[in-house]
Amino acid sequence: MQEFERNLMENIISLHQDLANKTYRHGSYHAFNISDPKPRNIHKANVRDRLLHHAIYRVLYPYFDPKFITDSYSCRLNKGTHRAMNRFREFAYKVSKNNMRTCWILKCDITKFFASIDHDMLKKILAKHIEDRDILRFLGGVIDSFHTPQGVSLGKGLPLGNLTSQLLVNVYMNEFDQFMKHRLKVKYYVRYADDFVILSEGRNQLITLRRYIAIFLKEELKLELPPNKIFVKTSASGIDFLGWVHFPEHRVLRTTTKRRMLKNLKANYENETLQSYLGMLSHGNTQLTQNEIRQLAHAL
Repeated sequence: MQEFERNLMENIISLHQDLANKTYRHGSYHAFNISDPKPRNIHKANVRDRLLHHAIYRVLYPYFDPKFITDSYSCRLNKGTHRAMNRFREFAYKVSKNNMRTCWILKCDITKFFASIDHDMLKKILAKHIEDRDILRFLGGVIDSFHTPQGVSLGKGLPLGNLTSQLLVNVYMNEFDQFMKHRLKVKYYVRYADDFVILSEGRNQLITLRRYIAIFLKEELKLELPPNKIFVKTSASGIDFLGWVHFPEHRVLRTTTKRRMLKNLKANYENETLQSYLGMLSHGNTQLTQNEIRQLAHAL
């Protein structure tokens, strides 16, 4: 960034000229791994391309966001995980008639979500909303600047490090959201990225929906549901969703998340980290965990 800023106006004018002359080509990526907590492979674009990603996002986000359904919560203004969890709780109360009836929940996610986004399919979806061929060609260049490595066929995958990827996967999954709401008429449905839940009074209805969902994702979006991670359970048995285990009357933090928080504090204690953890814990029934963290912080 410092190198780019040394000749800021010159670099910006150069980028503008490449875009105006239709000679812009996206650069390569720098790859590195993080644990979040599971290992993730991040691909970071250079500063010039990231500047362009922000410009794309500023223009496309206001256009696409109103087209998304209310209950899509990932990477959107005034949404996020906490609002998704509160909506899930609200739906659970409605379906269970304030915990007087059994509430069944179908919980799913998608296999290798970012790595499986099909480039041609994404371009077709964008073409339904954008008429300008130059813009479509330009966006296609950004999409095709990355392919999932290690044996996956070309034409698949979006980099986790791009700001544009967050918006593009929402555009991609909006096809699924619209299918759920308007074709299957699912009333109680919440999605955050590739994690989604459906709530119903009947187990058989969810099992039937699961088959339709798997077919649509495979045939229309070229995505797969992992067979060992699809659950149909009652709310009383506890539903693991967005880092919390949800019960009819309360929700608790995952045990693995709690252990990771304590480990992080022991390894590298900072007051900002402590306050961040306490803020997150305030969204559930976690008084014992909060006390444990405070005691650890006091000992450190």
